[in-house]
Amino acid sequence: MDKLGSLRAFVKVVELGSFSEAGRQLRLSRSAISKYVGELEESLGVQLLNRTTRHASPTESGQLYFERALTILADLDAADQAVAQAQSSPRGLLRVNAPMSFGTLQLGPAVADFMGQCPELQIQLVLSDDQVDPMQGGFDVTLRIADLESSSLIARKIVAIDRAVCASPDYLGKHGTPKQPEDLRRHALLTYGFLLTGNQWKLTGKDGDHWIQPSWSLCVNNAEVLRDAAVRGRGIALLPTFIAGDALRDGSLQRVLKSYEAPPLTLYAIYPPTRHLAVKVRLFIDFLVARFGGTPTWDAGL
Repeated sequence: MDKLGSLRAFVKVVELGSFSEAGRQLRLSRSAISKYVGELEESLGVQLLNRTTRHASPTESGQLYFERALTILADLDAADQAVAQAQSSPRGLLRVNAPMSFGTLQLGPAVADFMGQCPELQIQLVLSDDQVDPMQGGFDVTLRIADLESSSLIARKIVAIDRAVCASPDYLGKHGTPKQPEDLRRHALLTYGFLLTGNQWKLTGKDGDHWIQPSWSLCVNNAEVLRDAAVRGRGIALLPTFIAGDALRDGSLQRVLKSYEAPPLTLYAIYPPTRHLAVKVRLFIDFLVARFGGTPTWDAGL
C-alpha cells in the first residue's frame, strides 16, 4: 500500500467532494483514486467517505482523519522545502538584535565570518541592552543572555556563560583577598544593576548557597564598565567570562573565591514560531551554535 499516495488522494477527494475532480487534479484516473481511498479505509478498518454517484463527503471519522492528514502532508511539504532551500544560498534581509557588550566583543567577528559564508544575505544588526519585543521589533533572531520567561517564542540555547568574581592585584594587595563569600560584605563591590536577583550575588560552594547583598560603590547596566573599574582597582566585580576573560589571562584581573561559583547565564537565540523556519534564520543560528557552543573561545586558559 502506498500510504502517502493514499493520503494525498483522500485529502483531495474531501477538498473537492469528487473522485473524478480529485483524479483530474492529481493526474490519476478515477479508479486509481478510488483504489487509493479503498486501501486506506481497509487498512484503518473504518469508512472515511460517504459516496454517491456524483459526490463524496467525509464521515465523522473521515473528517477527523482529514484534519490530521492535512497536518501530516503540510509537514512533509515543509520538509521537502527545507531540503531544497538548504541547497541554495540564502538571500534577503536578516534582522538580528543582540546585547551591546556581547555584540561588540564576541558577535561582531562572528557576523563578519557568517557574511563570508552567505555573501548574498543582508544583515541588519541592532545592539541594545533593552528588552526588545522580537515580534514588535520585527527581528528574525533575538539573542538574549537571561533566564527566559515562558512565551510563544521559540528559544534555542547557544551556550552557557560562566561568571567570575574578580579584582585587580592592586586592589587585593591593599584590601586583602576574600576567603569566604561573607568576606565580600567588607569590600567595595561593583555590581550589575539589572539581574533577575536584583543586586544580590548568589555563590554556591561545598557548604551550600550564599546570598550576598552588596554594599556597592558602583552599580551600572554595562559589564564592560564594571570590568574597567575593577581593572583600575576600584573594587570586586562579578563578571561574565566573555567580558573578563582577556583581563584574567593577562593578569590585570585575578579570580577570587575560586571554590565558589555563580549560577551561569545562558545565551539564547529567540525567534517567532513558524511551521517552516526560514533558511537564513536556521543557518545563522546553526552557525552561532557551531561558533560558540561547547567550550567557548573566551574561556580558553581560564
